[in-house]
Amino acid sequence: MIETTPPFQSSYHQIETAQQRALRHAAIDADGEPAVAFSHSYETNQHIAEHQHARAQLLHLSSGVLSVTTGTGRWIMPRDHALWIPAGVRHAVDTVGRVDMHSVYVLPGAISGLPNQLQVSGITPLMRSLIDEAVQLRTNPGSERAKYILGAMLHEIPQLPQRPLGLAFPANRRLAQLCREFVATPSAHLEIDHWADAAGMSRRSFTRAFRRETGLSLSSWRQQACLMTALPRLSAGEPVTAVALDLGYDSVPAFTSMFSRVMGAPPKAYLRNQKAA
Repeated sequence: MIETTPPFQSSYHQIETAQQRALRHAAIDADGEPAVAFSHSYETNQHIAEHQHARAQLLHLSSGVLSVTTGTGRWIMPRDHALWIPAGVRHAVDTVGRVDMHSVYVLPGAISGLPNQLQVSGITPLMRSLIDEAVQLRTNPGSERAKYILGAMLHEIPQLPQRPLGLAFPANRRLAQLCREFVATPSAHLEIDHWADAAGMSRRSFTRAFRRETGLSLSSWRQQACLMTALPRLSAGEPVTAVALDLGYDSVPAFTSMFSRVMGAPPKAYLRNQKAA
């Protein structure tokens, strides 16, 4: 295991440079521990080109919103959520606002039960504390305490509560193109017959194919697409009314009802809880 002297810890809440990122990745590749954690920050509206890691990566945000895009979908991670990216998955990253985060890099097969697909989770108080401690342990690697904390952190990963903030794209090229066009200009109004005609399918064939390839009905997929557009805007402080109307909802209560059904709380309460976390 190689020891890395900060900038990683000391640069938390300072923007990570490309050189510091390269040093972090080199340290990860050389580390023999089953899990290793770092803290780093990204500036507003920063794009990180498509890349992949030999280890799985668990991202945890303490501020900002992160968008992760792969060839099969898009995921949104608000503040105090976690995103699991399996090893070898090529992904690009975009920040919304200033992003301060932790990254935990996990060797494939470190323990049984780790997720095998990209997913967004809530973060538990225990996991938050374990990650904080794991970052601090970089100054004292290999101790018995470090082994216990890293082991507990690994076993907590499969227990994190999943959140519906992923948006799968179909493998079918015609369906995928329709989805990408919708994500570019999402709306609460979406006609199944229009999509079926554009895909060259009957309504029945389209609905079956869409559910088979995304795991969701078109209506549920549309709701998640609208939610993923709304979250970064709401997190940036935009009024609920403006976001709801821009997305084509007939009223703010209709948007609030959808948001509450999916996220478990209305927009203002959800954002207030995130800030208090």
